Amino acid sequence: MNVEERIETMDLLRKGKFKEKMDEEAVDFTSSMDFDQWIFLHDLNVDRVHLLMLKKQGIINENTCREILKAIDMVEKEGFESLERMEDVHIAKETKILEIVGELGGALHSGRSRNDEVATCLRMASRDSLLKIFSSLLKLREVILEISKENLETLIPGYTHLQHAQPTTLAHHLLAHASALRRDAERIKECFRRVNQSPLGSAALVSTSLPIDRNFTASLLGFDSIIENSMDAISSRDFALECMGVCSNLMISLSRIAEELILWSTSEFQFVKIGDAYVSTSSIMPQKRNPDVAELIRAKCGTVIGSLISSLSIVKSLPLSYNRDLQEITSHLERVLDITEKSCEMLARMLRSCEFNKERMKEEAEKEFTTATDLAEFFVMRGIPFRKAYQIVSKFIAEGGDFESLKELMRQELGKELMSEEEFQELMKVDGSIERRGNGGPSRSSCLKMIENERRALEEDRKWFEEKKKKIESSLKNLRRLCEEVVK
Repeated sequence: MNVEERIETMDLLRKGKFKEKMDEEAVDFTSSMDFDQWIFLHDLNVDRVHLLMLKKQGIINENTCREILKAIDMVEKEGFESLERMEDVHIAKETKILEIVGELGGALHSGRSRNDEVATCLRMASRDSLLKIFSSLLKLREVILEISKENLETLIPGYTHLQHAQPTTLAHHLLAHASALRRDAERIKECFRRVNQSPLGSAALVSTSLPIDRNFTASLLGFDSIIENSMDAISSRDFALECMGVCSNLMISLSRIAEELILWSTSEFQFVKIGDAYVSTSSIMPQKRNPDVAELIRAKCGTVIGSLISSLSIVKSLPLSYNRDLQEITSHLERVLDITEKSCEMLARMLRSCEFNKERMKEEAEKEFTTATDLAEFFVMRGIPFRKAYQIVSKFIAEGGDFESLKELMRQELGKELMSEEEFQELMKVDGSIERRGNGGPSRSSCLKMIENERRALEEDRKWFEEKKKKIESSLKNLRRLCEEVVK
């Protein structure tokens, strides 16, 4: 179909109203078909459930319902690619149905607008994507817990300002990321609850005078509830903004892990070797191992944040109710959800491939007086105010850091020696420093407790995921069954 014929077909909405056909450039400019494939199958299910509801309510007869359902099955079988490029997938699909069943197909749009139709499709696509992200996040958290359990005693320097600070373990370090990712999972669950509400039946903005049943359609589509106010239901995109906000938070968590893998894999650090499957090489320097996957995760975080900012800017000044501006959010939403799911999956795979250089990490953990705070805290336990103890230890390090200089400082500053050389040597041991720190610190018992708590949370989240996935699948399976009963 050429552009002229396509514009003629679009008179499905324009004929009887406008004297002129729509400008062909305007057709392409306003079309959302480039990204409507994302919601194509959801749109067909929205059609199916709407038809079943119209039949149940006596608004259309069974024959009309049957014939249109058959046409919908044909459209699904032929696929999105079979649709002509029109204003959007909704018009393209309806036009196709009208071609198959004739004017009878016009009954499909009874009591419905594209406004509530697209809002419903977007929520269905978003909830599916959130569950995919959640599934990938479960895998990533599992990998982190596995590596943590294997590295309870693997020493590593802890950093502040990228300077050696205090010694810790690889387990403790990774469990910090696990804790942040658990909160990301909690945000997804909360977001999902608000996304999984049905706008269907709200029509253009003030619902419809036809005796529809919104709860019936919501249940068959797997929604938890309906959005009661029809104007809010079709015009709000806070669910999309929240999805992008949640993904931005998660991508920041992923980007920080990716950044550490990039740093740690440099020759300056030499803490980790990323598996061959997740690095590339140079086109000119054959020795290079470039952490491209990690770098792209870091970069894609910026893309996700950018999409959120763009979408916030689109929505910020829109009056109620529906405005075409909202169409621009769809591409941002799809991109964000897709990037986040893939980034989470890739990071899980890449982490599993990593080989950690334990000797090198231990070597760095023992540098730069990282047990200096232990020394100050020893004095605190001997009755010295912390700030005074801090000053003594600071001078001790500046003067060379040997026990003789510390003895002299104790005599000058305290008037007595509060520490033996044996106690001093014990305080300087990095592994001893680790075991002195519980309360969420890097000690073995503390990390084991954190692993246990994180694993418990992981199992609870896995159950949540399975329940939500099963409910949606069961609802849509029931929808298909009811449609098949009508078509037979």
